[in-house]
Amino acid sequence: MYIYSMKDGLEIKRELYRKCTEYIDHRIDSIQKKLNDVAESRSNETKSSAGDKHETGRTMMQLEEQKATVQLFAALEVKQTLNQINLEHIHNTIGLGSLIQCNNANYYIAISAGKLKIDNIIYYSISMQSPIGLHLTGKGVGDQIEFNGNVIKVIDLY
Repeated sequence: MYIYSMKDGLEIKRELYRKCTEYIDHRIDSIQKKLNDVAESRSNETKSSAGDKHETGRTMMQLEEQKATVQLFAALEVKQTLNQINLEHIHNTIGLGSLIQCNNANYYIAISAGKLKIDNIIYYSISMQSPIGLHLTGKGVGDQIEFNGNVIKVIDLY
């Protein structure tokens, strides 16, 4: 269930970072595709004689475009956070880029990318702003937190 020997920590961090990069790049590509589709639909739309129907369709497209634009900016901010990670840094306390082995699970403090699997071991990629990330930040090996009624102990940190 648990992570690794410390000699493998850097290799695992690199793989987790790669998976997080793929995750956010895919998200950005999907949003950009949606924006392109909306722009194409808008340019293909012709003025119809049904004025109200035309206006409703145009308004819906504008709302979709605004929503996708907000999502794109958020995803780009997440990408920027990921780019701040120094993979070579070995952590003494938990922070951005930390690989953590706890008594309940393995965590990678980077972006909220969910459950990632490497060599049949599950790692949870979480952001520092996530509820558990906020609790773990600044802790070190041997420290423990209480989260959702459970005691979580930091066993190892890389």
